[in-house]
Amino acid sequence: VQLQASGGGLVQAGDSLRLSCVASGHSISRSIMAWFRQAPGKEREFVAWIRWNSDMTYYSEFAKGRFTIHRDNAKNSVYLQMNGLKPEDTAVYYCAARESAFVSRWSNEYDYWGQGTQVTVSS
Repeated sequence: VQLQASGGGLVQAGDSLRLSCVASGHSISRSIMAWFRQAPGKEREFVAWIRWNSDMTYYSEFAKGRFTIHRDNAKNSVYLQMNGLKPEDTAVYYCAARESAFVSRWSNEYDYWGQGTQVTVSS
């Protein structure tokens, strides 16, 4: 599975961005999909996951109420809508796929990764 993330950019605090992640080479319709992020000098951290049929989602505390993960299995894609962006949201954002029926927020339990897309939020 190849994952291609896009949609990042330079925005001001309070703005919104929609990240996209398109999979190729394999259907992700049965995969757990997630977003992670990594800020300079920090470890990669979990943002959100979504189950294969979108019946459940889960967010880190910092993402709750501001970020929304959703997917379109027909387009083999997952998205992250980010509203009310803050400077501390500045990071490279990665999408990831987990070939399991069990959800996880741990990066080492994901099987496939996109290349990342840079999000920079200015104050």
